[in-house]
Amino acid sequence: MESARTPATQGQQEEPAGGVRLGTAQGRWVLFTTVLGSSMALLDSTVVNVALPRIGEDLGASLATLQWTVNAYMLTLAGLILVGGALGDRFGRRRIFVLGVVWFAVGSLLCGIAPNAGVLIAARALQGIGGALLTPGSLALIQSSLVAEDRARAVGLWSGLGGVGAAVGPFVGGWLVDGPGWRWVFLLNVPLAALCVPVALRHVPESRDPQAHGRFDVAGAALGAVSLALLTYALIEAGSAAGWAAGAAGVVLAGVFVVVERRRRDPMVPPDIFASRQFTAVNLVTLCVYAAFGGFFFLSVLQLQVVVGWSALGAGAALLPTTVLMLLLSARSGALGERIGPRIPLTVGPLLCAAGMLLMVRAGPGASYLADVLPAMLVLGLGMVTLVAPLTATVLASVPTARAGLASGINNAAARVAGLLAVAALPLLAGMGPDAYRSAAEFDASFRLAMFWCAGLLALGSLLAWTTVRKPRTEACHPQCHTYCTVTAPPLEPTPGSGAGSPDAPGPR
Repeated sequence: MESARTPATQGQQEEPAGGVRLGTAQGRWVLFTTVLGSSMALLDSTVVNVALPRIGEDLGASLATLQWTVNAYMLTLAGLILVGGALGDRFGRRRIFVLGVVWFAVGSLLCGIAPNAGVLIAARALQGIGGALLTPGSLALIQSSLVAEDRARAVGLWSGLGGVGAAVGPFVGGWLVDGPGWRWVFLLNVPLAALCVPVALRHVPESRDPQAHGRFDVAGAALGAVSLALLTYALIEAGSAAGWAAGAAGVVLAGVFVVVERRRRDPMVPPDIFASRQFTAVNLVTLCVYAAFGGFFFLSVLQLQVVVGWSALGAGAALLPTTVLMLLLSARSGALGERIGPRIPLTVGPLLCAAGMLLMVRAGPGASYLADVLPAMLVLGLGMVTLVAPLTATVLASVPTARAGLASGINNAAARVAGLLAVAALPLLAGMGPDAYRSAAEFDASFRLAMFWCAGLLALGSLLAWTTVRKPRTEACHPQCHTYCTVTAPPLEPTPGSGAGSPDAPGPR
């Protein structure tokens, strides 16, 4: 990562960046490009879970393989997303964004033609690298291309249009899985990338931070990614000798990562940012709630297809109410949290989410959507509305404005890591065997237990929020922080050093 920059140099861009008006044709092209690029990654995260049962059936895959289908992507994305933002600052945000889009498309193509599970998992890891390159660049291009007075409105439009993409994702994914097949869930990204790249090259100005210097924290990025991979493997392969060895090695490397970050002059994750007790507390809350979210959305679509017997389209559509509520109410929730402080929303929100997940245990064989599934989705959606926007705002308000980009990136990575570990650990904790998803009775029993684990994580997050989170001082607050909330994850990382109220770029989903 780069060395620190002084306030006097923050936000300097090379021409012609920073002078585009949103109301012009070029401004609309910039918005279109960023929405399309980020939507590729967001759509992928919402539709792949819907396709998992068909992937397993077609490839003869075990539950562990399905876990790796999700986690291989999350692993490389979480491990490299901060590096992706730094590369954009150094070598050009448009250049790295376009590289990420192309890389993501190539990974998607390989996923779509994968002849076996091993190739699919490797291709998913490649997709994650592309996502780590394009995700930070999405909001970074808005920040660096548009004039300052148009950026907040552009971010709001970006969030809203991205939310629409998340809303249609389950429909599109379910339709593709039930129609032409699960491979088109991945192949769909290829024409989207083919549209995005030429528009970006033609209409989006290049920018970089001329003050970015110093060496990248390659050692920190490698240690973080490898330790996460080993811990994930240990959880998925728990009980085996290889699993125990991987777990021990992962713990050792995680310790080495901490030592390396403390000693480097330009660490990827500066330890001193955790001197803010509020920042540390909110990230602990993030780990709890996003672990629960990751486990829930991974298992619930399997439950609705394997146990309830719905189609992929029906299972995907069943989750729609949470997205709709987020789209309609997130901005108001962010404004409310700004008025009353984050402590109550961050305490009540996880409890509502926990209640929604416990209601989901009613979704067993022969379940009715209106009586059994919809109430769970509505309560869960209200909990997410209450929680996510204030969580985003509190992260950004807990550190000085100059470090808002770094804080947002760390929080986004924490959410990804939480989901990654939950997908690996929950089947183990719930007693799911390798072929559990092939048996409705076995999967149903394990799913019910998993929902109690998820509810427990949310209750722990609520307790942490109540005991540790306090209302930030108003002068530290990021003016438009509540507008950054996306449907499935904390905000994409604002550009380090971009100044108050300026978004960057992680992610979800």
